[in-house]
Amino acid sequence: MLMTTIFEKLEPVLRRNQEIEESMALPEVAVDFEKIQELAKERASLENLVGIGNKYKKLSQEQSDLKALVAEGGDLELATMAKEELQTTEEQLGQLAESLRVALLPKDPNDDRDVIVEVRSGTGGSEASLFAGDLYRMYTRYAQLQNWQVDVMDANPSEQGGFNKIVFEIQGKGAFSRLKHERGVHRVQRVPGTESQGRIHTSTATVAVLPEADEVEVNINPDDLRIDIFHAGGHGGQNVNKVATAVRIVYEPTGLVVVCQDERSQHKNKQRAMSMLRARIFEAEQERHDAEISTDRRAQVGHAERSEKIRTYNYPQDRVTDHRISSSFHGIPKMMTGYLDDLIGALIAQEQTQLLDEVMA
Repeated sequence: MLMTTIFEKLEPVLRRNQEIEESMALPEVAVDFEKIQELAKERASLENLVGIGNKYKKLSQEQSDLKALVAEGGDLELATMAKEELQTTEEQLGQLAESLRVALLPKDPNDDRDVIVEVRSGTGGSEASLFAGDLYRMYTRYAQLQNWQVDVMDANPSEQGGFNKIVFEIQGKGAFSRLKHERGVHRVQRVPGTESQGRIHTSTATVAVLPEADEVEVNINPDDLRIDIFHAGGHGGQNVNKVATAVRIVYEPTGLVVVCQDERSQHKNKQRAMSMLRARIFEAEQERHDAEISTDRRAQVGHAERSEKIRTYNYPQDRVTDHRISSSFHGIPKMMTGYLDDLIGALIAQEQTQLLDEVMA
């Protein structure tokens, strides 16, 4: 019954495809270049679903014919062959239903974008900054396994070797689709290296994942910007601290501030800071149109309190629990070296199930 219900969703798609083809054949439409382009684009967007629909009709007819042969009885050898073919056809229909299930899901328009990731230490003092560093390295290694490129945009290292804050760009196919589920508060439970009594400490770090926006998508008036140039801090050779290369940009309409000081070139730092600013403004625009997301980045990271968490890394029990899907995964050392596919795959599967429920409603 569920399979039939899923395929019923194809009927309006097939009707619309027929309407498009009839419209494109009209003489008055054929000479309207913009209209033809518009219709051709819509037809291309339906192509996958139309292909599934046509294949479904063909297999459904075969299924009906084979069922009729089996019901007739008659020639035993023919009936046996029909049963075998019927089983194969029904398996193909099941596979086709799964393909349709995925094809019907609304696509997040940001899924193919590159991302800017911001990791900040939260509750827990020096241990929180060390955990923030662990998360940064985890995402970096995951990106490397995906053959993505990682570039640090801004960093505020802690004295203990972690980060109070680190902002980095990840470029690669499907980066946002895989990493968007990492947004939120991450909690760690472990014995810090400085703990002499062997007590388990609980700390947090927050992760924000922003889809990158193009210049044409976010129109920024230069008059709305205040750009400050200053000397970069931290390590980095002779150029750091001697030449003013770090860039701070203030977007005056909202007071939004971005900083980039990781590059040795002032020009490159300014380019990266503008990318960060566009991503923040783009995100804010989207949030205003999405009732499920609040109007600032707290929608992603909360207040970094221990109780506001999406995931817990329990080192003594070698267990990572994602609280959104109520699932646990073992093997923290391997996961912290970037092997996140099982966890991310489970989150994507849950998202697809929720979207399918909405489609089928």
